[in-house]
Amino acid sequence: MNPAPLALEYQPFAVFSGAQTLQAAYDDLAAELKKYLDPEDMEKMLRCAVYGAAAHEGQKRQSGEPYFIHPIAVCRILARQRFDLPVLQAGLLHDVLEDTIVKKTDMAAEFGEEVTRLVDGVSKLDRLKKTAPQAAVADSFRKMFLATSDDPRVLIIKLADRLHNMQTLGVMRRDKQYRIAKETMEVYAPIASRLGLYYFSIQLQDLAFSYLYPWRHAVLRKRYLEHFARNETLDRVKGALQPRLQALGVKASINKRQRHLWGVYERMGRKQSFREAIRTVPIRIITDNEDNCYRILGSLHGLYRPVHGKFEDYIAAPKSNGYRSLHTSVLMPDGIMLNVQIRTRDMHTLAEAGIISVWHQYAKQRAVQIEAHSIEAEKNMREWLSRLKEIQNLTDDPLQFYDTIKKELVSNEISVYTPKGDVIDLPRHATPVDFAYHIHSDIGNTIAIAKVNGKVVPLDYQLHNGESISIVRDKNNKPKPIWLSFVATSKAREYIRQYINREEREFFITKGRDILNAYLEKNYGKGLDKELSILKNVDGAVLDTKQKEDILVQIGNLSRKPSSVLKVISDQIISEVLGEKISETPEKKEKTEKKPANFSENSTEILIGKEKNIPHKIAQCCHPTPETKKIIGAIGQGTVTIHALDCPNVEKIDLDRRIPAQWANQPLEKDKITIVMEVIFKDKRGILMRLTEHFYNFDINVLDFKIEPMGGGLVKDIFTLETENDDYYIFERLEQRLKFDIPEITEMNLLSLK
Repeated sequence: MNPAPLALEYQPFAVFSGAQTLQAAYDDLAAELKKYLDPEDMEKMLRCAVYGAAAHEGQKRQSGEPYFIHPIAVCRILARQRFDLPVLQAGLLHDVLEDTIVKKTDMAAEFGEEVTRLVDGVSKLDRLKKTAPQAAVADSFRKMFLATSDDPRVLIIKLADRLHNMQTLGVMRRDKQYRIAKETMEVYAPIASRLGLYYFSIQLQDLAFSYLYPWRHAVLRKRYLEHFARNETLDRVKGALQPRLQALGVKASINKRQRHLWGVYERMGRKQSFREAIRTVPIRIITDNEDNCYRILGSLHGLYRPVHGKFEDYIAAPKSNGYRSLHTSVLMPDGIMLNVQIRTRDMHTLAEAGIISVWHQYAKQRAVQIEAHSIEAEKNMREWLSRLKEIQNLTDDPLQFYDTIKKELVSNEISVYTPKGDVIDLPRHATPVDFAYHIHSDIGNTIAIAKVNGKVVPLDYQLHNGESISIVRDKNNKPKPIWLSFVATSKAREYIRQYINREEREFFITKGRDILNAYLEKNYGKGLDKELSILKNVDGAVLDTKQKEDILVQIGNLSRKPSSVLKVISDQIISEVLGEKISETPEKKEKTEKKPANFSENSTEILIGKEKNIPHKIAQCCHPTPETKKIIGAIGQGTVTIHALDCPNVEKIDLDRRIPAQWANQPLEKDKITIVMEVIFKDKRGILMRLTEHFYNFDINVLDFKIEPMGGGLVKDIFTLETENDDYYIFERLEQRLKFDIPEITEMNLLSLK
């Protein structure tokens, strides 16, 4: 062991700039560490701190403080949560690889592979300032999640890092404050919540709130703290409930629970007044075992009237992140509502720390019970991370992955059941298609009919908590682009996209083979063999089957001409494959040809429906460019053709093949869509009212309608409708919904859509 750093035992930071500030910060950290680390580990932490201070020497934060103040603060956050030694060391060193000249090999030699791996997982990729900020964030985010899927502690260190950055965000420019706060609210706080890390999620939300809406936060904070300071209700509850619990021999602590400001603000956003948003008094009761939880619940319901529909038993049925507790709401005689949580001390530890409890230093010395529940929480967490890793394997685009994760995080969960009774957790607004892909990609790809609680529903039906789902498959079925407009899970979205991409590839392989064959037969009198031998060596490289097919794709999508391919194939190979000696091929005489103008290198992204990266090409008839502004897509075989909206050929495209499209770098312009359609239905009272209700739910205005009796008890109604949905699938979606919900409808026809 090298004793050099410890030679400065009493003032270890004296040789560094800002020594007093660093020493004071480390003393605060050491006071926290001493609560659970032994002397040997304390010595290791000191050595690690000196190493980090030396690496960051001369660097300063925007506040003017020594930079190493930040890693010490991050480590202190981790120490308060009682993390073990490797995580604490990684917290102290988390910026060393990113911001100093220290290399991974140096760090590994000093502190071991485990610590180095954790630090590397947190480190960003964007050393080059030339990288676009959004792309750099997405790339670093993807790298962090790849590391997290192998070791979830990476994510916890990152959350501690983000928390301290938010705590010190005031020195930043206002535009940076807003950007970082928005990212925190949209990504990092939901991640913490998803993993049950409420210590992080609540603080991150409230800090982000203070920068996103500073005046609202200040006013709300003042009013809420004034309200929270009153304890009359808590004292009354204690006075009434404690004697009952003592009579039962139940020991319990009864405390007021502080609501976080962002939660109050969200409730106010649902058109509640401040008084309504905080009208309930939040109380937490903690006891020593599960049986006592239910005894307390019975005593509470015997004392105050329970509110119907406000009871949740998360002890018998824990949340997917391992959270366990009893939730109930009761009304006091004076009308005050109590919102009560009842849990054991071990449940409380898990509720506050989530998966953190798995790595609690002291948890290893505690009862098996907390370990078991922590392990279950960790299992659920790893399953979620595994799903994210699967998504990463489906896409190579960091920005796409980043957007996908954001969508995944903002969704609240529902629980549905398979026909066998297995519980499946899905985001709110999930559909049977999401359910099918969650079970298996093959089931998703071949879903034909969905049944919810035994009744057939449309594939875009939004599932509800507690419903039972069954899927009927058809091997001839395949994913449709319209599914991308309603699926809620990233897994379903990526598998659908992957299938569309695969279809596109197969289409262009076939097309490329046909084009190359025609060229070879014209110039050499012989086409391709089964092994594609003519393509075994292109551009001086020996190609495998996939690489040969890549060449065919390029030929098929017209990004490369057969002549340009033949130019880089030797005469010897041509002679071997085609069976004749070539003195000078037509290709050798030709000059390098330009790519067709309408096939760009995809420098400008296009949103098709609501998605990027959908296979597409530019129509040759109208050659739309970003200057064209308004465009529309036409679904073809394996790809989407982009036309100018005013292109004459658009009128010739079937309505069910049209899909909205726009240049991704332009602001969304929602044009009104006018729909004229006829609905034929059995003449029955109330049908018209039910139709208009559906129009309203689809945000459709009825401009005109005309009723025509048809005889035989049938009526034809011609509707003229208007919507700003900018959704050219709206008729298909509306038709699907109406035919399921109104069985009296016998026929629906689209007359015009523009």
